[in-house]
Amino acid sequence: MVSIEKNITSVKQRIEQAAVQAGRDPNSIKLLAVSKTRPINDIQVAYKAGLNALGENYVQEATDKIKSLATLGAEWHFIGPLQSNKTRPVTEHFDWVHSVDRIKIAKRLSEQRPEHLPPLNICLQINIDAEPSKSGALPEQAIDLALLVSQLPNVRLRGLMAIPKACDTLEAQRQPFRALRLLKEQINQQLDNSQKLDTLSMGMSGDIEAAILEGSTILRVGTDIFGPRASTVNNNGSKPL
Repeated sequence: MVSIEKNITSVKQRIEQAAVQAGRDPNSIKLLAVSKTRPINDIQVAYKAGLNALGENYVQEATDKIKSLATLGAEWHFIGPLQSNKTRPVTEHFDWVHSVDRIKIAKRLSEQRPEHLPPLNICLQINIDAEPSKSGALPEQAIDLALLVSQLPNVRLRGLMAIPKACDTLEAQRQPFRALRLLKEQINQQLDNSQKLDTLSMGMSGDIEAAILEGSTILRVGTDIFGPRASTVNNNGSKPL
């Protein structure tokens, strides 16, 4: 039987060791528990074990969970592909969106963010390896997109997110993360001091160390916290990633 508490301890140890190797403060790295398709009970266990940032991919599933767990006071991150007809519930229930890849989505998030809520934190999803099968703006589009999004009200552009293709070696894993970090630096050269990006959402269960070495500030970890995901079909008809 999976022990979520033990898994969290193990992941935190990996983070601390990689941070020491990188000469970084482990507290500068947020561990985001990817709770998509996971039951409410598992999420509550992770929260009680100290993980208050939760990541979801599917809008209807996520909003149901957020309503059920409203008393937790968790920080909710939307990390999946976002269609324009699903932006309103995301603006109403989430604190972060990591998967903005075009200005149309950013504008809708800005227009639909409820006035009583603080600005919605946004990361631009970058298709860092230019893979045809993956979502995300291409690296060469990132600067122009960032400049446009940074001018929108009701949202705050915080950084970049990427899901690189799987690699076997640490150095190979580091290369796309390094490219994303350098892209963030290039964008910051174009932004005012008050707008500079401070977030790199990169690194999952299999490449935590590489991501930390290249400056990740948010790690999106599911399997190494909750255990292997059941091979089920989600409510949108697609198999979970």
